[in-house]
Amino acid sequence: MTSRYRARLAVAAFACVAVIPLSALAADATSDAAPPAKGYDYPTQGRVEYVLGCMDEKGHDFANVYKCSCTIDRIAAVLPYDDYVEQMTFAKYATLGGEGGNEFRVDRARAQTKKYRALQQEAYQACGFGKPSPSASK
Repeated sequence: MTSRYRARLAVAAFACVAVIPLSALAADATSDAAPPAKGYDYPTQGRVEYVLGCMDEKGHDFANVYKCSCTIDRIAAVLPYDDYVEQMTFAKYATLGGEGGNEFRVDRARAQTKKYRALQQEAYQACGFGKPSPSASK
Protein backbone atom coordinates (compact mmCIF):
# COMPACT_ATOMS: atom_id res chain seq x y z
CA MET A 1 0.00 0.00 0.00
CA THR A 2 1.55 3.29 -1.06
CA SER A 3 1.63 6.34 1.14
CA ARG A 4 -0.49 8.23 -1.39
CA TYR A 5 -3.17 5.52 -1.21
CA ARG A 6 -3.09 5.61 2.63
CA ALA A 7 -3.51 9.38 2.56
CA ARG A 8 -6.54 9.11 0.25
CA LEU A 9 -8.02 6.41 2.45
CA ALA A 10 -7.57 8.59 5.54
CA VAL A 11 -9.23 11.57 3.82
CA ALA A 12 -12.13 9.38 2.71
CA ALA A 13 -12.57 8.02 6.24
CA PHE A 14 -12.48 11.52 7.68
CA ALA A 15 -15.09 12.70 5.18
CA CYS A 16 -17.46 9.97 6.37
CA VAL A 17 -17.47 11.28 9.94
CA ALA A 18 -20.58 13.29 10.70
CA VAL A 19 -19.99 16.88 11.71
CA ILE A 20 -21.91 17.82 14.86
CA PRO A 21 -22.28 21.49 15.80
CA LEU A 22 -20.69 22.42 19.12
CA SER A 23 -23.96 23.95 20.30
CA ALA A 24 -25.64 20.54 19.98
CA LEU A 25 -22.90 18.92 22.02
CA ALA A 26 -23.19 21.58 24.71
CA ALA A 27 -26.97 21.14 24.89
CA ASP A 28 -26.62 17.37 25.25
CA ALA A 29 -23.90 17.70 27.86
CA THR A 30 -25.89 20.08 30.05
CA SER A 31 -29.21 18.26 29.85
CA ASP A 32 -28.08 14.95 31.37
CA ALA A 33 -25.00 16.13 33.22
CA ALA A 34 -24.52 15.19 36.85
CA PRO A 35 -24.54 18.00 39.36
CA PRO A 36 -21.11 19.50 40.01
CA ALA A 37 -19.04 17.70 42.62
CA LYS A 38 -18.86 19.27 46.05
CA GLY A 39 -15.60 20.82 46.99
CA TYR A 40 -13.26 23.33 45.44
CA ASP A 41 -12.33 23.84 41.83
CA TYR A 42 -8.61 23.32 41.28
CA PRO A 43 -6.97 24.29 37.98
CA THR A 44 -6.21 21.32 35.75
CA GLN A 45 -2.50 22.19 35.83
CA GLY A 46 -2.48 21.98 39.64
CA ARG A 47 -4.18 18.59 39.58
CA VAL A 48 -1.81 17.26 36.92
CA GLU A 49 1.25 18.49 38.82
CA TYR A 50 -0.03 16.76 41.95
CA VAL A 51 -0.67 13.47 40.14
CA LEU A 52 2.76 13.52 38.48
CA GLY A 53 4.48 14.26 41.81
CA CYS A 54 2.44 11.58 43.53
CA MET A 55 3.43 9.06 40.87
CA ASP A 56 7.08 10.06 41.23
CA GLU A 57 6.76 9.23 44.92
CA LYS A 58 4.51 6.17 44.74
CA GLY A 59 5.64 4.65 41.46
CA HIS A 60 4.74 4.94 37.80
CA ASP A 61 2.28 2.07 37.90
CA PHE A 62 -0.90 2.49 35.86
CA ALA A 63 -3.05 1.93 38.95
CA ASN A 64 -1.33 4.88 40.62
CA VAL A 65 -2.80 7.24 38.03
CA TYR A 66 -6.20 6.49 39.55
CA LYS A 67 -5.00 6.44 43.14
CA CYS A 68 -3.16 9.76 42.79
CA SER A 69 -6.14 11.32 40.99
CA CYS A 70 -8.38 10.10 43.78
CA THR A 71 -6.03 11.63 46.35
CA ILE A 72 -6.07 15.13 44.82
CA ASP A 73 -9.84 14.89 44.37
CA ARG A 74 -10.23 14.16 48.09
CA ILE A 75 -7.92 17.02 49.01
CA ALA A 76 -9.84 19.36 46.69
CA ALA A 77 -13.10 18.32 48.33
CA VAL A 78 -12.11 19.91 51.65
CA LEU A 79 -9.33 22.44 51.00
CA PRO A 80 -9.56 25.66 48.93
CA TYR A 81 -6.91 25.85 46.22
CA ASP A 82 -5.01 28.79 47.73
CA ASP A 83 -4.80 26.99 51.07
CA TYR A 84 -3.67 23.83 49.27
CA VAL A 85 -0.87 25.70 47.51
CA GLU A 86 0.29 27.28 50.76
CA GLN A 87 0.17 24.06 52.79
CA MET A 88 1.73 21.97 50.04
CA THR A 89 4.55 24.48 49.63
CA PHE A 90 5.30 24.49 53.34
CA ALA A 91 5.24 20.69 53.41
CA LYS A 92 7.46 20.39 50.33
CA TYR A 93 10.15 22.68 51.68
CA ALA A 94 9.91 21.81 55.39
CA THR A 95 13.19 19.90 55.24
CA LEU A 96 15.06 22.57 53.27
CA GLY A 97 18.27 23.27 55.13
CA GLY A 98 20.24 26.43 55.73
CA GLU A 99 19.06 30.00 55.91
CA GLY A 100 16.81 29.52 52.89
CA GLY A 101 14.72 27.06 54.85
CA ASN A 102 14.15 29.32 57.87
CA GLU A 103 10.84 30.58 56.53
CA PHE A 104 9.57 27.01 56.30
CA ARG A 105 10.49 26.18 59.89
CA VAL A 106 8.51 28.87 61.74
CA ASP A 107 5.55 27.80 63.89
CA ARG A 108 2.92 28.76 61.29
CA ALA A 109 4.74 26.79 58.59
CA ARG A 110 5.01 23.76 60.85
CA ALA A 111 1.29 23.92 61.63
CA GLN A 112 0.41 24.18 57.92
CA THR A 113 2.75 21.29 57.10
CA LYS A 114 1.17 19.14 59.80
CA LYS A 115 -2.37 19.90 58.51
CA TYR A 116 -1.43 19.11 54.94
CA ARG A 117 0.33 15.86 55.74
CA ALA A 118 -2.58 14.68 57.88
CA LEU A 119 -5.06 15.49 55.11
CA GLN A 120 -2.85 13.84 52.51
CA GLN A 121 -2.47 10.72 54.66
CA GLU A 122 -6.25 10.43 55.06
CA ALA A 123 -6.63 10.78 51.29
CA TYR A 124 -3.90 8.18 50.66
CA GLN A 125 -5.63 5.67 52.88
CA ALA A 126 -9.06 6.35 51.36
CA CYS A 127 -7.63 5.94 47.85
CA GLY A 128 -5.86 2.65 48.48
CA PHE A 129 -2.28 3.63 49.23
CA GLY A 130 -2.28 2.38 52.81
CA LYS A 131 0.72 3.37 54.90
CA PRO A 132 2.74 6.46 53.92
CA SER A 133 6.11 6.21 52.31
CA PRO A 134 9.12 7.26 54.42
CA SER A 135 9.51 10.54 52.48
CA ALA A 136 5.92 11.59 53.31
CA SER A 137 6.54 11.39 57.05
CA LYS A 138 9.54 13.74 57.15
